[in-house]
Amino acid sequence: MTLPVNLLMFGEAPDWLAFVKSAVVCFVVGLTALLLAGRKKHALRQRQMFMLTVSAWVVIPLFSSLPLLLSDMKLTVTDAFFESISGVTTTGSTVLSGLDGLPDDILLWRSLMQWMGGIGIIGMAVAILPFLRIGGMRLFATESSEWNEKVVPRTNSLARSLVGIYLGLTFSCILTYWLLGMDLFGALNHALTTVSTGGYSTSDSSMGQFDSPLILIASTVFMAIGAMPFFLFVRFIHGQRQPLFRDQQVHFFLGLLLVIALMLTVYRVLNESANPFDAFVHALFNVTSVVTTTGYASSDYSLWGPFAVVVFLFITFVGGCSGSTSGGMKIFRFQLSMLLLREQVRRLLHPHAVFARHYNGKVIGDDIVASSVAFSFIFLATLAFVTAILGALGLDLITSLSGAATALTNVGPGLGDIIGPAGNFQPLPDAAKWVLMGTMVLGRLELLSVLVMLSPDFWRS
Repeated sequence: MTLPVNLLMFGEAPDWLAFVKSAVVCFVVGLTALLLAGRKKHALRQRQMFMLTVSAWVVIPLFSSLPLLLSDMKLTVTDAFFESISGVTTTGSTVLSGLDGLPDDILLWRSLMQWMGGIGIIGMAVAILPFLRIGGMRLFATESSEWNEKVVPRTNSLARSLVGIYLGLTFSCILTYWLLGMDLFGALNHALTTVSTGGYSTSDSSMGQFDSPLILIASTVFMAIGAMPFFLFVRFIHGQRQPLFRDQQVHFFLGLLLVIALMLTVYRVLNESANPFDAFVHALFNVTSVVTTTGYASSDYSLWGPFAVVVFLFITFVGGCSGSTSGGMKIFRFQLSMLLLREQVRRLLHPHAVFARHYNGKVIGDDIVASSVAFSFIFLATLAFVTAILGALGLDLITSLSGAATALTNVGPGLGDIIGPAGNFQPLPDAAKWVLMGTMVLGRLELLSVLVMLSPDFWRS
């Protein structure tokens, strides 16, 4: 826990005492844990990796909520933890309104939570989830996913490369935003939440506050980069250029953004007589924001018409690429589903034929397909279950469904008058907020890593 740098840079930190108190609490707890654990090294087993992964995404938001809870905003425990867990999981849902008038230190802390959550997500997706064989993620296993002594140097090298790329993209985004007209503080905050595909902004009107097509275009580019596989960037800077440009996930991802943006552009031009260029820029920006699970908005796209509302509801589930900062179901699972569907159709025509599945030049085993199918089933079952709970708590269908979807996919804003792009989650009852907090963690951890801990077999020695 560190005091926000804007205490020195911008000179507006009325809640500095809250950060000092939070830092003291974190230091005392951390030191106590260190003394109790000792300096002896222990090899982590698979069960311990599950527990460490899941607990980290609860404990970190718990401590991150302290500055919000101790600040002058007088937030309740529920609201402070909701804002923190939404930030660290890079969901971007918020219970705060009047962002334009909030102190700079609080705004920057929200952005820093998302930025730190983003790099944590990349590390988890590249090194931990493939090792735990979660939801087909083994397909993207690297040498760092083997977790043995021989690959520790390679793991450290990969970690340094990932952090270097993440920092480089962040500084590039800050510079770009600043050159395009944002003030330095705005550029810093929005760069932190763009590269991490988090979506927290410094204004209630989100990116619409700048009213600049160039800023929207730049933001679209950096959101898309943040939703691409970072291990491909590592290979790129080490001289392996072709994998990035030939990756099936990247091709499908970029093509999907372009096709949906063009559909919405044509729809708005025909129905609203909108300017084609403006319509395309706003459509591409908002589609990219939702698909990458960033959650920015340039305008209230729920007012674009029924077709647009349906489109945005469905693309909420998609997500970006594996090994990125984005959430959602991930592009590769849709591609595996299409491969499986094509195989089943071909089997009906050729019952005795033998088919080999290939993805990015690799043969896909049945275990990866089965894991991906299991994830998809549990994802939809969880969505239905959470929607039903929210409905039982008194929320209408659109709020319940889109709220469950946006929490499970870590997108941010939902649909409707309450939690839509122009609203926030403050009006929801506390019980609904706690349900959504748990759903955010489930979505961030790819569901199965949490559900496996509920199995009796997990706790048997």
